[in-house]
Amino acid sequence: MTQQFAGKTAFVTGGGSGIGRASALALAGDGALVTVAGRTAETLKETVRLVQAAGGSARYVVADVTDEAQIEHAVQDATAGTGRLDIALNNAGYDGEYQLTKDYSTDMLDRMIALNVRGMFLSMKYELRHMSAQGCGVIVNMASGAGLVGVPGFSGYTATKAAEIAMTKSSALEAAAQGIRINAVCPGLVDTPMIADLDEDIRASLSASHPLGRIARPEEIADAVVFLASDKSSFITGIALTVDGGYSVP
Repeated sequence: MTQQFAGKTAFVTGGGSGIGRASALALAGDGALVTVAGRTAETLKETVRLVQAAGGSARYVVADVTDEAQIEHAVQDATAGTGRLDIALNNAGYDGEYQLTKDYSTDMLDRMIALNVRGMFLSMKYELRHMSAQGCGVIVNMASGAGLVGVPGFSGYTATKAAEIAMTKSSALEAAAQGIRINAVCPGLVDTPMIADLDEDIRASLSASHPLGRIARPEEIADAVVFLASDKSSFITGIALTVDGGYSVP
């Protein structure tokens, strides 16, 4: 490992599994002190255990990103001991189930808006307060290739992911003069617990729609997070980086 993040502090929401866990491992592997946040202590503890077993440094905080007081507290916890927040990955989210728009559950849509849009908004709100005070920082938002194209049966999900991309761009423009970079990663289908409950036929169809002929591994998305968090992307802000095996190519 390069230890390019040695001495830096990172905060990862949705850090208990999937892309969040893979990203926490990757950031810690490059030297960052990583705080993982989520709603389930057991999965967060397992992420911390894996990071420490690999020789990295991590801690956890239980927090629901839709609760403003909880996310404010979680961001404060991430700065404990260092007073800094150098890297933030806003990864918590919800993809829901396949449903045609005419049959779409309003409760499911409300939950998506709460987790994907409100959760990301609140996370950035408090991350940016810390980063603005210190005059630097990097935020990476986990959006989706689904926010760039239409996906039948997932109209609510695509809407919230498009909102995340728009929020990323607007916030990047606001924060640029303060030395803060904000970008989004837009994966295609990734082999995570979020897709475990998808019907096999739907999963097979979605996998086949990726020109590379497979779905991504969480570690491949984590590599994009590390790139955007690093100095190798020092002149990149406000982008939606597609890491989708060609899914969104016109």
